[in-house]
Amino acid sequence: MTQVEARPQAGDTVRGVDATDGGVRDKGLGGNSVGLMGSAVIGISTVAPVYCLTSTLGSTAGEVGLQMPAVFLAGFLPMLLVAFAYRELNRAMPDCGTSFTWTVKAFGPRIGWMCGWGLVIATIIVLSNLAGVATSYFWLLAGEISGSESVAALDDNKAVHIATCLALIAVATAISYRGMTATKGVQYALVGLQLVVLAVFVVMAFQKAGSGTFETGLDFSWSWMNPFEVESFSAFTAGLSLAIFIYWGWDACLATNEETTGSAKTPGRAALIAMVVLVGSYLATGIAAQMAVGSGDKGLGLANPETSDNVFAALAGPVMGPALGVLLFIAVLASAAASLQTTFIPVARTVLAMSTYEALPPSYAKVHPRFKTPGRATVVAGIATGVFYTVMTLVSENVLVDTIYALGLMICFYYSITAFACAWYFRRDLFRSARDFVYKGLCPILGGVLLTAVFGKTLYDMWDPAYGSGSAVFGVGSVFVIGVGLLALGLVIMFVTERRSPAFFRGEILTKETPALVVAD
Repeated sequence: MTQVEARPQAGDTVRGVDATDGGVRDKGLGGNSVGLMGSAVIGISTVAPVYCLTSTLGSTAGEVGLQMPAVFLAGFLPMLLVAFAYRELNRAMPDCGTSFTWTVKAFGPRIGWMCGWGLVIATIIVLSNLAGVATSYFWLLAGEISGSESVAALDDNKAVHIATCLALIAVATAISYRGMTATKGVQYALVGLQLVVLAVFVVMAFQKAGSGTFETGLDFSWSWMNPFEVESFSAFTAGLSLAIFIYWGWDACLATNEETTGSAKTPGRAALIAMVVLVGSYLATGIAAQMAVGSGDKGLGLANPETSDNVFAALAGPVMGPALGVLLFIAVLASAAASLQTTFIPVARTVLAMSTYEALPPSYAKVHPRFKTPGRATVVAGIATGVFYTVMTLVSENVLVDTIYALGLMICFYYSITAFACAWYFRRDLFRSARDFVYKGLCPILGGVLLTAVFGKTLYDMWDPAYGSGSAVFGVGSVFVIGVGLLALGLVIMFVTERRSPAFFRGEILTKETPALVVAD
């Protein structure tokens, strides 16, 4: 066994070394638990394509009109560029801490810690939202099956809603706690169901469009694919923020890199496969729905404010009929439930990595001896999600809505830092070949710049109280207060942690820019 002073090549066998050598540590997770297909399925599941579509098709159409498919493509571009950065960083450092570990190696402990915080807090927000959506669709589906409006109305009972939500969070936590094998088996079924039902919806929507069933239906036009026809830049950035949200979560398959067969190559390939499946699904569904019912704000039009926040609930019956329409409700429930379960993966493994490198208390570094999962980190993430959702629901529905709106800020924050970290970490490699220049430098920088621009524009727009629910704090939009407040909370926690664990913040645990892997002979 020899110490290597250059970065390992993809496919090499790597093992953690002592932190004093600046190295990436072995965390005791179950290796070789997931293959390429399983990893891609986890990435798709975490994004929750059917849930994302039902919640954003109408909102995006309301912002950009007929250019909704173009904005979906525009949102895909920075995600694809950042995906290349993740792939290259994973080839060099397959570590479950992903963004946290990589940005520490590139920029040092404080920026890396804040990047990890952005990922963790964004994930907690999403987990709580997914649990709420899954709860609502559970009772909606129960009402559809029983034919009873009173059963469906149980979701309006706050106590019943919270109790059901907490039960779903507990189940998802338990499945994630039992390891990647249990996770993978559940996800194959739930993701398969989502994609099959979505394909049926698309086919039937095209059929309805061809027969002119709905008065608001439209003929396809290639102008729908032109983002420059959006009426204003503000409308475009608002639509782009929504489009970025619907792709968020694909990096979950990178968080399983230490548990994946071929950890240096497989997660990156899985991420790209997940991205292609997602953009294809979004474009097909968006175009089919727009052709069938149009993007207006009347009747079944996608931008109708009465139905835009849950498009599939309005279109299921008219497009698919009463019998098949129930399948669409099941698909949305499956989508939210599947994503709720897999979204525990990145947050638990990021917390595990931060604890392993002494950036968080050491108790979170414990791995279950049988299931080989970050057991304590997973349970704590589940508890934090349940508490967060319960408190937000009891305090104010507006606060809960505005917290979700602030999510885009967190996503752009940690994705852009990771993209720039890739270019900086590999800066000495950029001119060794055309491939290195494009995938380690050009693509990550472009992706980081695009996401930084969206971050800045979103921050500016959030200042206006009209953004989100319309609430304000001392005249400032509550979405701005929540978004900036959560990032500021991360700074406070970081400074407290630095006093209790100074070695990490002095750069003694995970050193900046040190080629730090031992490669097997």
